[in-house]
Amino acid sequence: MTIRNMSSLLSMALRSSKFGSLGRPFTNAIRSRAFGTAAAAEEPIVPPVQANLTQLLIDGQFVDSASGKTFPTLDPRTGQVIAHVSEGDAEDINRAVAAARKAFDKGPWPKMTAYERSQVLYRFADLIEKHNDELAALETWDNGKPYEQASQIEVPMLVRLMRYYAGWADKIHGLTVPADGSYHVQTLHEPIGVAGQIIPWNFPLLMYAWKVGPALACGNSIVLKTAEQTPLSALYVSNLLLEAGLPPGVLNVISGFGPTAGAALASHMDVDKIAFTGSTTTGQIVLELAAKSNLKSVTLELGGKSPFIICEDADIDEAVELAHFALFFNQGQCCCAGSRTFVHERVYDEFVEKSKARAAKRVVGDPFKKGVEQGPQIDVEQFEKVLRYIKSGIEHGATLEVGGERIGDKGYYIQPTIFTNVEEDMPIVTDEIFGPVQTILKFKDLDEVIHRANRTPYGLAAGVFTKNLDTANTLMRALRAGSIWINCFDVFDAAIPFGGYKMSGLGREKGVYSLSNYLQVKAVVTPLKNPAWL
Repeated sequence: MTIRNMSSLLSMALRSSKFGSLGRPFTNAIRSRAFGTAAAAEEPIVPPVQANLTQLLIDGQFVDSASGKTFPTLDPRTGQVIAHVSEGDAEDINRAVAAARKAFDKGPWPKMTAYERSQVLYRFADLIEKHNDELAALETWDNGKPYEQASQIEVPMLVRLMRYYAGWADKIHGLTVPADGSYHVQTLHEPIGVAGQIIPWNFPLLMYAWKVGPALACGNSIVLKTAEQTPLSALYVSNLLLEAGLPPGVLNVISGFGPTAGAALASHMDVDKIAFTGSTTTGQIVLELAAKSNLKSVTLELGGKSPFIICEDADIDEAVELAHFALFFNQGQCCCAGSRTFVHERVYDEFVEKSKARAAKRVVGDPFKKGVEQGPQIDVEQFEKVLRYIKSGIEHGATLEVGGERIGDKGYYIQPTIFTNVEEDMPIVTDEIFGPVQTILKFKDLDEVIHRANRTPYGLAAGVFTKNLDTANTLMRALRAGSIWINCFDVFDAAIPFGGYKMSGLGREKGVYSLSNYLQVKAVVTPLKNPAWL
């Protein structure tokens, strides 16, 4: 299946009556259904999967950590332990890097033909597709995202991404350069070596693919650190990659914590490249560690506080639904979430009223339950952080239009929340909340909203909703962000690059641009004894 974007894919998948729908078809579906807050306090559904892979993956084997320590990974629906996972630290990073270095220097992965590497990745994609339901269940159990989202969007996107990079593996090549006619000049594109990768907890499988796919396609070896909140799906899918024929040591997976395992990886002298997705604050630490060690190459995909601009000519019903999706998707735990909703003054009041009604109908509950749109926040720390921001909004004088409370007394569920009458300097407007909290701001004209939208240290994404082509063209050029979505949001095809301006990161992931993150360019110059003069 061709995966165009999260909303349209779910729309297509959910038309089967099993789940409902999303996007424009979803708007019609929700009007005909009695939505509301599901009972989060109900006994949670037992996941149809076992958490069997809990050790570290080093040199092709699942092994205990050197210290023997483990840490619990928790079910965000209840706060209860799912499994105890091996806790990697600096010694385990050393072991993993040594295995990755051996696999890179002595092969066979970088010495295999590019076609052979592509066949491993294609077999891997086939295995992911075969194990779609198990992977989706693990992702939901460990992360709290709706199972329908994981099974119908994210695992199929993982398949699409791996096939995309499998297709690139044998199409990476250099150039001949028309330099001085006395010399033959060519460039070689070579793998960078051992890549260290650190992925976040909000989209564990997709971030795995964004990192692992291009690195393997280019012939590198990898040491991957998972987020401590969500280690299970990466371990499961990595076992499938071994089954697909990946040689030992090419991919090593360490579950552990940032200050220990993450810091050791970023500062390791035998790691050639580091790729990190997470908060801007942590990204700055990773960059500093990389610079102070061996000046390794760094790519960073960091935070955001993305504007979503609703112009006066917008179809309000469609705009409400799209803005709702842009913020509340994945429990609001998206780095590119449209969390600053700018609405033209002529349609502001209507937009606010309809947005309140839509948020009040959002179904929150056990993510394994059919029809649930929003599960719990990832953990107690994030849960309490979001509630503090909601309290801050109230204390600073913003108007709480809907939501603002926890749901039930078990798990980390929060009501979809909307604030109006907000000021630009309020923390709920300036800070990345990473939760289901939407702020709606009023604007008068394009010059004003461009200035206000760009007045942020972030620049990851922006959304524009308008029928006017001139307005769209003006905003797409004026907004300083790495992704501009016109009359859509969260469009994530494997071929579309993603990354940020300003403090939202360095470099791009996905698409052809991501390959350059994992390649070195070598110039080779050879004198010609009998040059052909033209």
